[in-house]
Amino acid sequence: MTQRGRAGARPGGRPGGNRRSQPETRSTSVPPRVDLTAARARLREVVEPVVAKAGYDLEDLALSRAGRRFVVRVLVDTDGGISLDDVAVVSREISEALDAAEESGGEVLAGEYQLEVGSPGVDRPLTEPRHWRRNTGRLVAVNGLIGRVVSAGDAGVVLDVDGTTREIGFAELGAGKVQIEFKRMDEAEFDESDDDEEDDDEGEGEE
Repeated sequence: MTQRGRAGARPGGRPGGNRRSQPETRSTSVPPRVDLTAARARLREVVEPVVAKAGYDLEDLALSRAGRRFVVRVLVDTDGGISLDDVAVVSREISEALDAAEESGGEVLAGEYQLEVGSPGVDRPLTEPRHWRRNTGRLVAVNGLIGRVVSAGDAGVVLDVDGTTREIGFAELGAGKVQIEFKRMDEAEFDESDDDEEDDDEGEGEE
């Protein structure tokens, strides 16, 4: 996850300001009241086009407060997954878009904020067709069932539940959750060739 912090457009809030010289200001000032729902909507208007242009899906955008600072969390994803380098690039592009939006006269957030960009974890619920498609082959729990995703199309998903194939339409499908699988030791495959070679090497030169 990439983190990026900056100061907002308000006077005295930009980087480089010597806030240590005015401790009384920090102790008496009160963070402005902000409608987080409206601020989140403004953020989405700026962020979503940037993410789409980069070729990703905006999976979530959350806004919260941590003291005087806002925390903006953006989750993006795409078919095949997203790398750390991809996250760094889209994080920079989002930050530049937010700067440009404020410089053009539209205040997106009043004050300092920290931007965190990442990809969804396995604990994220599967709620959209693309979520199911991207988890083909995984074991999931949904509608009281546990099965493996065989395929996912526009109409619904096909699950393998204990060897039985079941087709479930999206209208009937609830939010799915990926199940963590741990391979059993008795099913694990070990490469014994290295051990055999080591034994052969130890035997060489012995009389």
